[in-house]
Amino acid sequence: MDGAAPVVIVGAGQAGFSTAAKLRDFGHAGPIALIGEEASPPYQRPPLSKAYLLGEMSEDRLLLKPSSFYAQKDIELLLSARVERIDRRSREVVLADGRAFPYARLVLATGARPKTLPAAIGGELDGVYAIRTIRDIAAMSGAFRPGRRALVVGGGYVGLEAAAVASKLGLDVTLIEAGPRILGRVAAAETSTFFRELHRSHGVDLREATTLASLGGAHGRIDHATLGDGARIAVDFAIVGIGVQPNVELAVAAGLETDDGVLVDAHLATSDPLIFAVGDCASFLWRGQRIRLESVGNAIDQGEAAAASILGRSEGFAAKPWFWSDQFDVKLQIAGLSSGYDRVVTRPGAGAARSFWYYRGEELLAVDAVNDGRVYMVAKRLIEAGRSPSPELVVHADDPKALMAGPA
Repeated sequence: MDGAAPVVIVGAGQAGFSTAAKLRDFGHAGPIALIGEEASPPYQRPPLSKAYLLGEMSEDRLLLKPSSFYAQKDIELLLSARVERIDRRSREVVLADGRAFPYARLVLATGARPKTLPAAIGGELDGVYAIRTIRDIAAMSGAFRPGRRALVVGGGYVGLEAAAVASKLGLDVTLIEAGPRILGRVAAAETSTFFRELHRSHGVDLREATTLASLGGAHGRIDHATLGDGARIAVDFAIVGIGVQPNVELAVAAGLETDDGVLVDAHLATSDPLIFAVGDCASFLWRGQRIRLESVGNAIDQGEAAAASILGRSEGFAAKPWFWSDQFDVKLQIAGLSSGYDRVVTRPGAGAARSFWYYRGEELLAVDAVNDGRVYMVAKRLIEAGRSPSPELVVHADDPKALMAGPA
């Protein structure tokens, strides 16, 4: 691509920001337009359900860079701007207000949005919230007052983090999970058991295998929930954390290939070689299966890889999955993806620390490290190097570093 050619990035989250910043770092001299629907400059999302919701982090500390960064890097940052359509024939992105931005390369970093409850069961009542944006937190922050009654729908990491915050702030918290156990889609029973006990020890009324029948209330505002077993509980507000769906509408309308995300190749190019996709909206091949990774690490790595691809210096994107979750006084750090595991071994640590190691046959797939940063770092290195220490060594080695010296 011509070094002076324009690049347009749709989506001003972590992935879009990373792409724009890396393009400049790699020496691209042409125009870069970074278009975001929110009013805020690019910011971190993980603290929204943790430190920011707790009031321990200010909004300016959420920002990835101060506003001056974009002027210094000559990145045109457009906020509160919605893209109406992509015109592939004329190579333009058209905004809702009619402005058009020509592109030589286009990057879709459109992210994902929370799944919502149907209006028919009360999903649109006042006091029913999701956690995805600064605006979401602003809408619910006043509800977090001691003694109030919070219902959390969904036992994934976002729901558990929100429940932990509410409990720490002195609220009466009920969390329901429709599946047989919390974290059922993302973690082993051992990890689920640890966090179930953690939440219950802090007074969270955690109910598994419990569905939501409906939310109800007077004058359009929630005041109770009816559960699938017929129980009725009084609530002041509800937080819904039942997963996300990728924002693929622009891609679909433009005729790009999609399937639970925008399909991309090893260089993050879509079915149109002039258009790339990164972050939560991108579906890519990993170990023979198509996946999306909803994580900060993936957004950063894909932004860098897309920038390299655009400038013709790509060696292909290689995912290195890692995640984390903070709940009460526990930090969970996850390396790898556990999909397909057939065995879990538990490594005890000092005090309350422990880790859960996922194997498929003799292959190490992933590790959940609880309050054990040293083990996490070793595990991450092992997985990225394709090394699999024996389960026996994992359990019995005194020093985590000894796992690196074990047989591959």
